[in-house]
Amino acid sequence: MDDFIFGTLATEELRRERVRAARAGVTHLQDREPRDPAPGQPVRLRLSLGPEHYGRRAWVYWTLDGSEPQGRGGKPERGFSAPMRLTGTEWDTILWGYRSRFEAVLPGQPAGTLLRYRLSAEEHGGDEVFADGGTGYAVYIDDDPAPAWTKTARVYQIFVDRFYPGDGRAWQQPDSLSGFYGGTLRGVTQKLDYIVELGFNTLWLTPIFPSPSHHGYDATDLFEVEPRLGSKADLRELLDEAHRRGMRVLLDFVPNHISNRHPFFRDAVTNPGSPYREWFNFTRWPEEYETFFGVKELPQLDLRHPEARQHVLDAARYWLDFGADGFRVDYAIGPAPEFWAFFRQATLHCWTFGEIVDPPDVQLTFAGLLDGALDFMLLEALRQTFAFGRWPAARLISFLQRHEAYFPAGYSRPSFLDNHDMNRFLWAAGGDKRRLRAAAACQYTLSGPPVVYYGTEVGLSQQRDVRQDGRGIPEEARLPMLWGDQQDQELLTFYRRLNEMRAGSPALQSGSWEPLDVPEPILAYRRASEEETLLVTINLHDAPQTFTLAARCAEVLLETDPACSVWPQGKQTEVELPALGAVVLRQAEPSEGAER
Repeated sequence: MDDFIFGTLATEELRRERVRAARAGVTHLQDREPRDPAPGQPVRLRLSLGPEHYGRRAWVYWTLDGSEPQGRGGKPERGFSAPMRLTGTEWDTILWGYRSRFEAVLPGQPAGTLLRYRLSAEEHGGDEVFADGGTGYAVYIDDDPAPAWTKTARVYQIFVDRFYPGDGRAWQQPDSLSGFYGGTLRGVTQKLDYIVELGFNTLWLTPIFPSPSHHGYDATDLFEVEPRLGSKADLRELLDEAHRRGMRVLLDFVPNHISNRHPFFRDAVTNPGSPYREWFNFTRWPEEYETFFGVKELPQLDLRHPEARQHVLDAARYWLDFGADGFRVDYAIGPAPEFWAFFRQATLHCWTFGEIVDPPDVQLTFAGLLDGALDFMLLEALRQTFAFGRWPAARLISFLQRHEAYFPAGYSRPSFLDNHDMNRFLWAAGGDKRRLRAAAACQYTLSGPPVVYYGTEVGLSQQRDVRQDGRGIPEEARLPMLWGDQQDQELLTFYRRLNEMRAGSPALQSGSWEPLDVPEPILAYRRASEEETLLVTINLHDAPQTFTLAARCAEVLLETDPACSVWPQGKQTEVELPALGAVVLRQAEPSEGAER
């Protein structure tokens, strides 16, 4: 694979295994309707039994007070229970057998209820099998959409160690890319005006908690700040100064795992009577335990354990009270599903979106638990189309039309072209900045709040691929930020114009999307709101293209190349785009249709 995107479904083999497992067992997999129930709304739950499971009866067990539901044979031991109804049988060619489906409807509950539930089926012979290996599920009943400001968010992602060391300080020179380069929180504060002038209004900081690594995704304390990066006073100053400028600040939060140097884990592996042993899943104490992707330095927390879960929730609440405006949640598919209902309860009224490198059907299971998810499917489509030139316009348009229709309007889908775990877009595009500008024009004119990885706006790339000899070296995409004369000023100006356009456009922030009828190789679509209608056109070919839009242009809002030309002709518009060129036009209102 020449464009590795980290995740559990990175290969065809992994995808096939996932599909077979989901079809073959006793599974629920958050098949819930609605996914995010409103107060008082009944909840329909579904259960599926694969060909090797011969159950004729199934049950749901639930509680309403946050406690874990318990029961056997359809009889509750804690909370409530109800039988599930057999609703049908279907043939599955992949498994070469029949699958049975059951469902039950739970009564609606008032706002503030934490509904926890488990599903089970009776096997032939009387044994009871709980769905998904006994996984517990939960949903927090509320009416809490993502904050209104998220619709206008333009997010700048900062890898703190690599952004800016601070005025009067030089970059450190570590022996390897995994060393420390010396970026600091105070350095971020000193560059806030640069970020604001670029037009970003939201910061996303990679983890700032104490950690032995340069990346910080292995915390040794969830309630402190890494001394290399600064102090709590420095973070307080950054939050205050950002808020004074009208900006929001998101923290990267990691509930799934911690560092093996964390004092709780050290106690768990050295003290036979440690109260923290149950915070982790040991298969053979103390040497073998569940980890993040098999990395021994990253033990996974068992968030089904009440005290471990509460510790993580207390940390999330602590940083919100400290002044953070929300979280990008790392590896959100790691914790048990029921954890997220507790997380939702603890993080109301802020913006939370997950790193869910799974397909849209899995991302949607987080509706009502998080505000949304980073749009990895769009990322793949944009990179295939613009970085590699493999997708024609028709394929991307078809994808966008279905992608926009698949997700509910209230589900946050922050868009991005690259991040700290993959090749930078500019590297993937062979250094062709035309491809970057065209991709960014598309990204900024779609519905999700745009996220830009630090340095993209000034041409920061990398020296080697992140995949080397079968190993992932994401540090290649984490080089220090370019400052001063090293910055590409034309690209910087282009990103400033992108942000200005997005900030001033109701259609781009919350308008409808529909494709326009133009020939290959032109990508074209309309974004429309009550206030305005915009037309987006992008040439995917390596040669100039001329075409006609069946609408009159009133104003050119953005062009990626001075060679882009637009001529309104009556009720139509003639457009000429150079290779990989793009323009965004404001469509004329009927009163503006006079010839000029």
